[in-house]
Amino acid sequence: MIVGVPKESYPGERRVALVPMVVPNLKKIGLDVIVEAGAGLESGYRDSDYTDKGAKLVPTRADVFAQADIVAQVLSYGSNDVTGKADVPLYRRGQYLIGFLRPLGSKEIVSEIAASGITSFSVELMPRITRAQSMDALSSMATICGYKAVLIAAETVPRLFPMMTTAAGTITPARVLVIGAGVAGLQAIATARRLGAVVSAYDLRPAVKEQIQSLGGRFVELPLETKDAQDAGGYAKAQDEAFYQKQRELLGKVVAESDVVITTAVVPGKKAPVLVTKEMIERMAPGSVVVDLAAERGGNSEVTREGEKVVLNGVSVIGSINLASSVPYHASQMYARNLTTFLTHLVKDGKINLRTDDEITRETLLTHNGEIVNERVRQFFQLPALTTA
Repeated sequence: MIVGVPKESYPGERRVALVPMVVPNLKKIGLDVIVEAGAGLESGYRDSDYTDKGAKLVPTRADVFAQADIVAQVLSYGSNDVTGKADVPLYRRGQYLIGFLRPLGSKEIVSEIAASGITSFSVELMPRITRAQSMDALSSMATICGYKAVLIAAETVPRLFPMMTTAAGTITPARVLVIGAGVAGLQAIATARRLGAVVSAYDLRPAVKEQIQSLGGRFVELPLETKDAQDAGGYAKAQDEAFYQKQRELLGKVVAESDVVITTAVVPGKKAPVLVTKEMIERMAPGSVVVDLAAERGGNSEVTREGEKVVLNGVSVIGSINLASSVPYHASQMYARNLTTFLTHLVKDGKINLRTDDEITRETLLTHNGEIVNERVRQFFQLPALTTA
């Protein structure tokens, strides 16, 4: 079988789905690799790096789709709602597609992918189980986003992060609050601590308290009922508006005392909860910074605008999106390792084995034989259950 890597077409996307270092590993499991010329340049990988490792270059995107049995992308149609639709005519019935597909985004787009006859795997649906950790691309990219959010904040805030004792006196450390202690939040805590800030963190899941403290952060405890805050997959569950209202009231004082607030709270398939109100931001000191990693899902801040920086009473609210693409060399490397491990799991004797009795295969399989086959996605879009022969 042939794995094909087209150049990413989403505007500003600099990552590539596979990097040269994984090509030998794919060849070991019986897969040949073709790469569109120039696909890795913006990530820091030359065409010659691919050919030196045994990959073959093809001149155009159409050539990749025409020759590949498996197409590996970062942002496939669904997550790429700008230029992704142009790939649909290139899909072939029986071909395999692996990438970010935003399966809980648009029913129409997922249905369109299904109707093409392509068999697609959505990396966002990777189950959070121990044996799937090395395939979890969502966590890999969240790690980079958490790291980069702190660097953006440090660059924007008019303060130094670390405490310094100088001839001009002692400079006190910056105070950073991280809201949401998932993968991105934990990496933000670790990065802010490495830069010398005093870090506090809040999450509605009490179970993460120990993880926050192990990274040197202070866990912000609010008197809220949170026993039903986490689903079976380890993700935060959506709460009712009364809960979020009480949470905002209690968080207000902590936000006002912070120089930097980084928000990371998202609920899969739903609009991000508003945790930081306009009033809370107005109480922050001029020069303070809010970096909203939930901007693409509507934002955790009331004033966030996707892809923009808003200044309110001297406080910068940054709604950056696609942050992983701003560190493309290592983001691509991490993603490529995730995909390679996933392909190693799927491919047996040189062919993809669709074992739906296996949790990893079953949960990531999105479309097959012209149908949306993923049970979770069908339930989300309120589609009738598929009948089994």
